[in-house]
Amino acid sequence: MSLTNFLRCLGCAAMAALLLAIPAAHAQRVKDLAAVLGVRGNQLVGYGLVVGLDGTGDQTTQTPFTTQSLQAMLTQLGVTLPQGLQLQLKNVAAVMVTATLPPFARQGQQIDVTVSSLGNAKSLRGGTLLLTPLRGGDTKVYAVAQGNLLVAGAGGGGGGSSVAINVLNSARIPAGGTVEREVPTPVGLGDYVYLQTEQPDFTTVSRITEAVNTVFGAETASAVDGRQIRVRAPLDSTQRVAFMSRLENIVVQPGEASPRVIINARTGSVVMTQMVRLSECAVSHGNLSISISREPQVSQPGAFSGGETVVTDQTSVEIRQDKAQVLHLPATVSLNEVVKALNAVGATPLDLLAILQAMKAAGALKADLEVI
Repeated sequence: MSLTNFLRCLGCAAMAALLLAIPAAHAQRVKDLAAVLGVRGNQLVGYGLVVGLDGTGDQTTQTPFTTQSLQAMLTQLGVTLPQGLQLQLKNVAAVMVTATLPPFARQGQQIDVTVSSLGNAKSLRGGTLLLTPLRGGDTKVYAVAQGNLLVAGAGGGGGGSSVAINVLNSARIPAGGTVEREVPTPVGLGDYVYLQTEQPDFTTVSRITEAVNTVFGAETASAVDGRQIRVRAPLDSTQRVAFMSRLENIVVQPGEASPRVIINARTGSVVMTQMVRLSECAVSHGNLSISISREPQVSQPGAFSGGETVVTDQTSVEIRQDKAQVLHLPATVSLNEVVKALNAVGATPLDLLAILQAMKAAGALKADLEVI
Protein backbone atom coordinates (compact mmCIF):
# COMPACT_ATOMS: atom_id res chain seq x y z
CA MET A 1 0.00 0.00 0.00
CA SER A 2 1.32 3.42 -0.91
CA LEU A 3 1.95 6.08 1.69
CA THR A 4 -0.86 8.26 0.28
CA ASN A 5 -3.46 5.49 0.54
CA PHE A 6 -2.21 4.59 4.01
CA LEU A 7 -2.61 8.18 5.22
CA ARG A 8 -6.05 8.37 3.62
CA CYS A 9 -7.22 5.21 5.36
CA LEU A 10 -5.71 6.45 8.61
CA GLY A 11 -7.63 9.72 8.26
CA CYS A 12 -10.90 7.88 7.55
CA ALA A 13 -10.38 5.68 10.58
CA ALA A 14 -9.67 8.70 12.75
CA MET A 15 -12.79 10.46 11.51
CA ALA A 16 -14.92 7.35 12.13
CA ALA A 17 -13.49 7.08 15.65
CA LEU A 18 -14.26 10.77 16.21
CA LEU A 19 -17.87 10.26 15.10
CA LEU A 20 -18.27 7.34 17.48
CA ALA A 21 -16.73 9.38 20.30
CA ILE A 22 -19.35 12.15 20.05
CA PRO A 23 -21.25 12.36 23.35
CA ALA A 24 -24.60 10.61 23.15
CA ALA A 25 -26.30 13.59 24.80
CA HIS A 26 -25.64 15.77 21.73
CA ALA A 27 -25.18 13.33 18.85
CA GLN A 28 -28.07 11.91 16.90
CA ARG A 29 -28.54 9.35 14.18
CA VAL A 30 -29.19 10.43 10.63
CA LYS A 31 -32.65 8.82 10.80
CA ASP A 32 -33.50 11.18 13.67
CA LEU A 33 -32.41 14.26 11.74
CA ALA A 34 -33.56 13.54 8.19
CA ALA A 35 -36.12 11.54 6.24
CA VAL A 36 -35.77 9.77 2.91
CA LEU A 37 -37.53 11.67 0.16
CA GLY A 38 -40.62 9.77 -1.02
CA VAL A 39 -40.94 7.55 2.04
CA ARG A 40 -44.09 8.89 3.69
CA GLY A 41 -47.62 7.95 4.72
CA ASN A 42 -50.82 8.76 2.83
CA GLN A 43 -54.04 10.02 4.37
CA LEU A 44 -57.25 8.06 3.82
CA VAL A 45 -60.85 9.04 4.55
CA GLY A 46 -64.25 7.37 4.27
CA TYR A 47 -67.91 7.75 5.20
CA GLY A 48 -69.70 4.97 7.05
CA LEU A 49 -72.32 3.91 9.56
CA VAL A 50 -71.99 2.75 13.14
CA VAL A 51 -74.73 0.45 14.43
CA GLY A 52 -75.48 -1.25 17.75
CA LEU A 53 -75.58 1.91 19.88
CA ASP A 54 -77.67 1.89 23.06
CA GLY A 55 -80.03 4.72 22.12
CA THR A 56 -77.18 7.23 21.76
CA GLY A 57 -77.15 7.45 17.96
CA ASP A 58 -78.17 10.25 15.61
CA GLN A 59 -81.58 11.85 15.87
CA THR A 60 -82.73 11.03 12.37
CA THR A 61 -85.14 13.96 12.22
CA GLN A 62 -82.17 16.34 12.46
CA THR A 63 -79.66 14.26 10.47
CA PRO A 64 -81.50 13.07 7.34
CA PHE A 65 -78.25 11.87 5.74
CA THR A 66 -78.07 9.07 8.32
CA THR A 67 -81.46 7.74 7.23
CA GLN A 68 -80.57 8.09 3.55
CA SER A 69 -77.32 6.19 4.04
CA LEU A 70 -79.08 3.43 5.97
CA GLN A 71 -81.75 3.05 3.27
CA ALA A 72 -79.12 2.91 0.53
CA MET A 73 -77.17 0.25 2.43
CA LEU A 74 -80.27 -1.87 3.01
CA THR A 75 -81.18 -1.61 -0.68
CA GLN A 76 -77.70 -2.89 -1.64
CA LEU A 77 -78.23 -5.83 0.73
CA GLY A 78 -81.51 -6.71 -0.98
CA VAL A 79 -83.89 -5.26 1.62
CA THR A 80 -86.84 -3.40 0.09
CA LEU A 81 -88.44 -0.73 2.27
CA PRO A 82 -92.03 0.50 1.83
CA GLN A 83 -92.46 3.79 0.02
CA GLY A 84 -92.65 6.78 2.35
CA LEU A 85 -91.37 4.87 5.39
CA GLN A 86 -89.69 7.23 7.85
CA LEU A 87 -87.06 5.42 9.88
CA GLN A 88 -86.75 6.57 13.48
CA LEU A 89 -83.66 4.82 14.79
CA LYS A 90 -81.52 5.78 17.76
CA ASN A 91 -78.90 3.08 17.50
CA VAL A 92 -77.30 4.23 14.21
CA ALA A 93 -74.80 7.05 13.69
CA ALA A 94 -73.14 8.49 10.59
CA VAL A 95 -69.37 8.74 11.00
CA MET A 96 -66.22 9.79 9.19
CA VAL A 97 -63.43 7.22 9.19
CA THR A 98 -59.80 8.31 8.84
CA ALA A 99 -56.54 6.39 8.67
CA THR A 100 -52.94 6.72 7.54
CA LEU A 101 -51.57 4.31 4.95
CA PRO A 102 -47.95 3.75 6.03
CA PRO A 103 -45.12 3.56 3.51
CA PHE A 104 -44.39 0.13 2.02
CA ALA A 105 -47.85 -1.11 3.08
CA ARG A 106 -48.86 -4.35 1.32
CA GLN A 107 -52.22 -5.89 0.55
CA GLY A 108 -53.75 -7.56 3.57
CA GLN A 109 -51.80 -5.49 6.09
CA GLN A 110 -53.81 -4.23 9.08
CA ILE A 111 -53.88 -0.53 9.97
CA ASP A 112 -55.53 1.44 12.79
CA VAL A 113 -58.52 3.64 11.98
CA THR A 114 -60.21 6.54 13.78
CA VAL A 115 -63.99 6.93 13.78
CA SER A 116 -65.62 10.33 14.45
CA SER A 117 -69.31 11.17 14.70
CA LEU A 118 -70.68 13.30 11.87
CA GLY A 119 -74.19 13.93 13.24
CA ASN A 120 -75.55 14.56 16.72
CA ALA A 121 -74.89 11.17 18.30
CA LYS A 122 -74.37 11.35 22.05
CA SER A 123 -71.92 8.48 22.25
CA LEU A 124 -70.30 5.82 20.04
CA ARG A 125 -69.65 3.45 22.94
CA GLY A 126 -70.61 -0.13 22.15
CA GLY A 127 -71.03 0.51 18.42
CA THR A 128 -69.79 -1.46 15.43
CA LEU A 129 -68.52 0.13 12.25
CA LEU A 130 -69.93 -1.43 9.10
CA LEU A 131 -67.73 -2.11 6.08
CA THR A 132 -66.42 1.29 4.95
CA PRO A 133 -64.15 1.96 1.95
CA LEU A 134 -61.26 4.34 2.63
CA ARG A 135 -60.17 6.55 -0.26
CA GLY A 136 -57.08 8.58 -0.97
CA GLY A 137 -56.71 11.99 -2.54
CA ASP A 138 -57.22 10.47 -5.99
CA THR A 139 -60.64 9.04 -4.89
CA LYS A 140 -59.37 5.47 -5.30
CA VAL A 141 -60.08 2.89 -2.57
CA TYR A 142 -56.88 1.88 -0.78
CA ALA A 143 -58.31 0.17 2.30
CA VAL A 144 -61.54 -0.97 3.95
CA ALA A 145 -62.45 -0.67 7.61
CA GLN A 146 -64.83 -2.56 9.88
CA GLY A 147 -64.97 -3.62 13.52
CA ASN A 148 -65.98 -2.86 17.09
CA LEU A 149 -65.27 0.63 18.36
CA LEU A 150 -62.99 1.34 21.30
CA VAL A 151 -64.05 4.52 23.13
CA ALA A 152 -61.64 5.86 25.76
CA GLY A 153 -64.18 7.44 28.06
CA ALA A 154 -67.38 7.01 30.01
CA GLY A 155 -70.61 8.92 30.47
CA GLY A 156 -74.05 8.77 31.95
CA GLY A 157 -77.02 10.89 32.82
CA GLY A 158 -80.51 11.06 34.18
CA GLY A 159 -83.08 13.57 35.36
CA GLY A 160 -81.79 16.26 33.04
CA SER A 161 -78.19 15.94 34.27
CA SER A 162 -75.30 14.19 32.57
CA VAL A 163 -71.61 13.64 33.09
CA ALA A 164 -68.93 12.53 30.62
CA ILE A 165 -65.26 11.67 30.86
CA ASN A 166 -63.27 12.37 27.69
CA VAL A 167 -64.92 12.66 24.29
CA LEU A 168 -67.46 9.94 23.55
CA ASN A 169 -68.05 10.90 19.90
CA SER A 170 -64.67 9.69 18.71
CA ALA A 171 -63.27 6.16 18.81
CA ARG A 172 -60.54 3.96 17.40
CA ILE A 173 -60.43 0.48 15.95
CA PRO A 174 -56.98 -1.05 16.41
CA ALA A 175 -56.10 -3.02 13.27
CA GLY A 176 -59.58 -2.26 12.00
CA GLY A 177 -58.51 -1.44 8.44
CA THR A 178 -57.22 -3.78 5.74
CA VAL A 179 -55.03 -2.53 2.90
CA GLU A 180 -56.51 -3.38 -0.50
CA ARG A 181 -54.32 -1.31 -2.83
CA GLU A 182 -50.58 -0.70 -2.59
CA VAL A 183 -48.87 2.63 -3.13
CA PRO A 184 -45.49 2.35 -4.89
CA THR A 185 -42.77 3.77 -2.65
CA PRO A 186 -39.48 3.82 -4.54
CA VAL A 187 -36.45 4.50 -2.36
CA GLY A 188 -34.75 7.03 -4.60
CA LEU A 189 -34.67 7.32 -8.35
CA GLY A 190 -31.83 5.76 -10.28
CA ASP A 191 -28.43 5.99 -8.66
CA TYR A 192 -29.39 8.40 -5.91
CA VAL A 193 -31.51 8.70 -2.80
CA TYR A 194 -32.32 12.06 -1.24
CA LEU A 195 -32.34 12.96 2.44
CA GLN A 196 -34.30 15.92 3.78
CA THR A 197 -33.63 17.34 7.23
CA GLU A 198 -36.57 18.22 9.44
CA GLN A 199 -35.39 21.81 9.82
CA PRO A 200 -33.36 23.78 7.26
CA ASP A 201 -29.84 24.11 8.67
CA PHE A 202 -26.66 24.39 6.62
CA THR A 203 -24.49 23.20 9.50
CA THR A 204 -26.48 19.99 10.00
CA VAL A 205 -26.54 19.28 6.25
CA SER A 206 -22.80 19.84 6.00
CA ARG A 207 -22.05 17.54 8.93
CA ILE A 208 -24.30 14.77 7.60
CA THR A 209 -22.60 15.02 4.21
CA GLU A 210 -19.13 14.79 5.78
CA ALA A 211 -20.15 11.83 7.97
CA VAL A 212 -21.63 9.88 5.03
CA ASN A 213 -18.53 10.48 2.91
CA THR A 214 -16.34 9.36 5.80
CA VAL A 215 -18.19 6.06 6.19
CA PHE A 216 -18.87 5.22 2.52
CA GLY A 217 -16.10 7.10 0.75
CA ALA A 218 -15.59 10.46 -0.87
CA GLU A 219 -18.24 11.86 -3.25
CA THR A 220 -20.90 9.47 -1.96
CA ALA A 221 -22.98 12.36 -0.60
CA SER A 222 -23.32 15.95 -1.75
CA ALA A 223 -25.35 18.79 -0.28
CA VAL A 224 -28.03 20.16 -2.60
CA ASP A 225 -29.13 23.06 -0.38
CA GLY A 226 -29.72 23.85 3.28
CA ARG A 227 -32.17 20.97 3.64
CA GLN A 228 -31.53 18.27 1.04
CA ILE A 229 -28.64 15.83 0.59
CA ARG A 230 -28.08 13.63 -2.45
CA VAL A 231 -26.56 10.22 -1.70
CA ARG A 232 -25.31 7.71 -4.26
CA ALA A 233 -26.77 4.27 -3.49
CA PRO A 234 -26.48 0.77 -5.02
CA LEU A 235 -28.99 -0.15 -7.73
CA ASP A 236 -29.63 -3.67 -6.43
CA SER A 237 -32.63 -3.64 -4.07
CA THR A 238 -31.02 -5.94 -1.50
CA GLN A 239 -27.82 -3.94 -1.42
CA ARG A 240 -29.78 -0.68 -1.31
CA VAL A 241 -31.75 -1.78 1.77
CA ALA A 242 -28.52 -2.76 3.55
CA PHE A 243 -26.96 0.54 2.45
CA MET A 244 -29.92 2.54 3.82
CA SER A 245 -29.70 0.66 7.11
CA ARG A 246 -26.07 1.70 7.54
CA LEU A 247 -26.81 5.21 6.32
CA GLU A 248 -29.63 5.99 8.76
CA ASN A 249 -27.60 4.74 11.75
CA ILE A 250 -24.62 7.04 11.17
CA VAL A 251 -24.13 9.24 14.25
CA VAL A 252 -23.90 12.99 13.61
CA GLN A 253 -23.71 15.99 15.89
CA PRO A 254 -26.31 18.44 14.50
CA GLY A 255 -25.87 22.18 14.42
CA GLU A 256 -27.30 24.24 17.22
CA ALA A 257 -30.90 25.22 16.61
CA SER A 258 -31.70 28.91 16.43
CA PRO A 259 -33.10 30.30 19.70
CA ARG A 260 -36.87 30.41 19.65
CA VAL A 261 -39.73 31.34 21.95
CA ILE A 262 -43.10 29.72 21.20
CA ILE A 263 -46.20 31.44 22.58
CA ASN A 264 -49.67 29.92 22.60
CA ALA A 265 -51.98 32.93 22.77
CA ARG A 266 -55.03 30.77 23.56
CA THR A 267 -53.65 28.94 26.60
CA GLY A 268 -50.92 31.33 27.71
CA SER A 269 -48.20 28.66 27.36
CA VAL A 270 -44.63 29.85 26.75
CA VAL A 271 -41.86 27.48 25.62
CA MET A 272 -38.24 28.59 25.22
CA THR A 273 -35.25 26.76 23.77
CA GLN A 274 -31.83 26.52 25.38
CA MET A 275 -30.17 29.32 23.39
CA VAL A 276 -32.56 32.15 24.38
CA ARG A 277 -30.69 35.23 25.65
CA LEU A 278 -31.67 38.61 27.09
CA SER A 279 -30.00 41.97 26.73
CA GLU A 280 -30.05 44.45 29.59
CA CYS A 281 -33.42 46.20 29.78
CA ALA A 282 -36.03 47.67 32.15
CA VAL A 283 -39.60 46.37 32.33
CA SER A 284 -42.66 48.03 33.86
CA HIS A 285 -45.96 46.21 33.77
CA GLY A 286 -49.22 47.10 35.55
CA ASN A 287 -52.80 45.86 35.41
CA LEU A 288 -55.94 47.91 34.93
CA SER A 289 -59.12 46.22 36.17
CA ILE A 290 -62.73 47.45 35.98
CA SER A 291 -65.20 45.87 38.40
CA ILE A 292 -68.96 46.23 37.92
CA SER A 293 -71.24 44.90 40.66
CA ARG A 294 -75.01 44.86 40.94
CA GLU A 295 -76.91 44.48 44.21
CA PRO A 296 -80.70 44.19 44.39
CA GLN A 297 -82.44 46.65 46.74
CA VAL A 298 -85.99 46.11 48.06
CA SER A 299 -88.14 49.24 48.49
CA GLN A 300 -90.80 48.49 51.12
CA PRO A 301 -93.67 51.07 51.44
CA GLY A 302 -95.01 52.08 54.82
CA ALA A 303 -97.96 50.40 56.49
CA PHE A 304 -101.40 51.45 55.20
CA SER A 305 -99.73 53.66 52.54
CA GLY A 306 -101.23 51.71 49.67
CA GLY A 307 -97.88 51.43 47.89
CA GLU A 308 -96.27 48.33 46.33
CA THR A 309 -93.02 46.61 47.13
CA VAL A 310 -90.46 47.30 44.37
CA VAL A 311 -87.11 45.57 43.76
CA THR A 312 -84.46 47.82 42.22
CA ASP A 313 -80.84 47.18 41.23
CA GLN A 314 -78.05 49.32 42.61
CA THR A 315 -75.01 49.24 40.31
CA SER A 316 -71.49 50.29 41.28
CA VAL A 317 -68.47 50.64 39.02
CA GLU A 318 -64.92 50.49 40.41
CA ILE A 319 -61.73 51.10 38.42
CA ARG A 320 -58.50 49.86 39.95
CA GLN A 321 -55.01 50.08 38.57
CA ASP A 322 -52.24 48.12 40.21
CA LYS A 323 -49.09 50.01 40.99
CA ALA A 324 -46.43 49.17 38.42
CA GLN A 325 -42.77 48.95 39.35
CA VAL A 326 -39.87 49.36 36.98
CA LEU A 327 -37.80 46.18 37.13
CA HIS A 328 -34.24 46.06 35.88
CA LEU A 329 -33.39 42.88 33.99
CA PRO A 330 -29.66 42.26 33.55
CA ALA A 331 -28.16 40.65 30.50
CA THR A 332 -28.47 36.87 30.74
CA VAL A 333 -26.48 34.13 29.06
CA SER A 334 -28.35 30.99 30.11
CA LEU A 335 -31.93 29.76 29.99
CA ASN A 336 -32.01 29.37 33.76
CA GLU A 337 -31.19 33.05 34.21
CA VAL A 338 -33.82 34.04 31.66
CA VAL A 339 -36.48 32.11 33.60
CA LYS A 340 -35.41 33.73 36.88
CA ALA A 341 -35.51 37.21 35.33
CA LEU A 342 -39.00 36.70 33.87
CA ASN A 343 -40.28 35.22 37.12
CA ALA A 344 -39.03 38.31 38.92
CA VAL A 345 -41.49 40.41 36.92
CA GLY A 346 -44.32 38.63 38.74
CA ALA A 347 -46.62 38.64 35.71
CA THR A 348 -49.25 36.07 34.88
CA PRO A 349 -48.70 33.84 31.83
CA LEU A 350 -51.06 35.99 29.75
CA ASP A 351 -49.24 39.16 30.84
CA LEU A 352 -45.95 37.47 30.01
CA LEU A 353 -47.05 37.24 26.37
CA ALA A 354 -47.26 41.02 26.13
CA ILE A 355 -43.95 41.48 27.93
CA LEU A 356 -42.09 39.09 25.61
CA GLN A 357 -43.54 40.77 22.53
CA ALA A 358 -42.49 44.18 23.82
CA MET A 359 -38.98 42.91 24.65
CA LYS A 360 -38.69 41.45 21.16
CA ALA A 361 -39.74 44.74 19.58
CA ALA A 362 -37.16 46.57 21.70
CA GLY A 363 -34.42 44.16 20.64
CA ALA A 364 -33.79 42.85 24.16
CA LEU A 365 -35.00 39.31 23.44
CA LYS A 366 -32.40 37.45 21.41
CA ALA A 367 -34.66 34.78 19.91
CA ASP A 368 -37.26 34.23 17.23
CA LEU A 369 -40.72 34.90 18.63
CA GLU A 370 -43.50 32.71 17.22
CA VAL A 371 -47.14 33.02 18.23
CA ILE A 372 -49.36 30.00 17.56
